[in-house]
Amino acid sequence: MTKILVIDIGGRNVKLLATGQKEPRKIPSGPSFTPQDLVDRLPEAVAGWSFEAISIGYPGPVAGGRPAAEPRNLGSGWLGFDFA
Repeated sequence: MTKILVIDIGGRNVKLLATGQKEPRKIPSGPSFTPQDLVDRLPEAVAGWSFEAISIGYPGPVAGGRPAAEPRNLGSGWLGFDFA
């Protein structure tokens, strides 16, 4: 079975849960939170978890696997950000 990390990006928190884990973890977000903030904080937030794939829930429209508009409740930089 593939172990998946699920990332739910929200306006107050980014919620994280991986296959086999019971308790989700959170990264505080908010109006100044950027995609680079997520990338910078993610390693510490998922320390000790193992996963092989990542699924991201984004608070806005997505086209071609990428954000199609900046979210209203987060900082800028999401449009065109390369998550790969």
